[in-house]
Amino acid sequence: MEKTLVVMAAGMGSRFGGLKQIEPVGPNGEFLIDYSVYDAKQAGFTKIVFIIKKELESAFRETIGKRLEDKIEVEYVFQEIDDIPEAKKYLAERRTKPWGTVQAVLVAKNATRGDFLVINADDFYGRDAYIQASKFIDDSKNDREYACISYPYQVTASKFGSVKRAVISLEGNSIKRLVESKIENKEGEAIAYPLDGSREFKIELNASVSMNMFVFKNSFFGDLEEYFNDFFMMDDDKILASELVLADIIEEKLKSGEITLRNVTSSGMWIGMTYREDLDSVKINIDELVKKGEYPNNLWG
Repeated sequence: MEKTLVVMAAGMGSRFGGLKQIEPVGPNGEFLIDYSVYDAKQAGFTKIVFIIKKELESAFRETIGKRLEDKIEVEYVFQEIDDIPEAKKYLAERRTKPWGTVQAVLVAKNATRGDFLVINADDFYGRDAYIQASKFIDDSKNDREYACISYPYQVTASKFGSVKRAVISLEGNSIKRLVESKIENKEGEAIAYPLDGSREFKIELNASVSMNMFVFKNSFFGDLEEYFNDFFMMDDDKILASELVLADIIEEKLKSGEITLRNVTSSGMWIGMTYREDLDSVKINIDELVKKGEYPNNLWG
C-alpha cells in the first residue's frame, strides 16, 4: 500500500526568529525533519512531499533535498498566497501570510499517492508515532475514518512561553472536538484560550493535544477543496481576517457526522522548537537518543 508523508514546511517560524526547519540539531548537522523522514521510511512510508514557499525551494533542495533524494522519493509543492480562486485573486495583494494549513495540505493533492500522514516540519514526533500511523493506514478499512496522533500537553509545552495546540475532547478512543487554542502555564495550571475567541478553560497537564499529525485517506482532498472554495465565498474583510486551519474542517466534519477521528496516543518522545531558547534542549534530547542507539550518529551516512 502506498503511504505518503506530507510535510508542512512553508512557515518561517516568526516566534523562533528564522527558518527553524533547517536549523542543525543533530551531531552531523541533521535537522529535525531528517529524523522525521528517517522514522517514516523505517515505518513503511515511500514518498515525501514537502510543502514550502517557492522562494525557499533552493534552500530546501541544497540542504534537506540533497541528503534525502537518493534515499526516498521526494517532491516539492508550493503554498502561495495567490493560489486562490480566480474571482478572489485581488485579495492576494492585501494578504501577507499564507491562508493556513488547509491550503497547505491541499496543494499536495496531485503529488500524494495513497493515504497520507501530515506533520509539521519543525516537530520531532518519535519513531512510535510513525509506526502507529502506518499501522492505522494498514488496518483502517473505512474511507471516512482518520486518525490524530496525539500527545499529552505537558510533553509539548515550552518553558519559554505560550504554545498553540488543538485541545482534544474524547469519548473512548474517538475524538469529538478539536479546539485550536493558545495555551499558557499559570501557577502550575494550563489555561487554554480558544483562537475563535470563546471563553478560556483549564486543561489537565496530561490532556491530549493535537500537534498537526493526522492520518488522512486520499479522498479527504475532495473535502479540503470544497472547504477551501467555500471559504472564498465569504465577505472580503472576513476572508482577510481569517485562516483556514485543519482542526476547523475536521471539527466541522465531526459535527456533521461525515467522518470519524480516532485518537492514537504516541508513547514516544515529542521534541519541538517554538522559541529559539528551545534549541539547546532540542540538541541535548537528540544527542541522548543517538547515544542510546535509537539513531545512527550520522543519520544518512
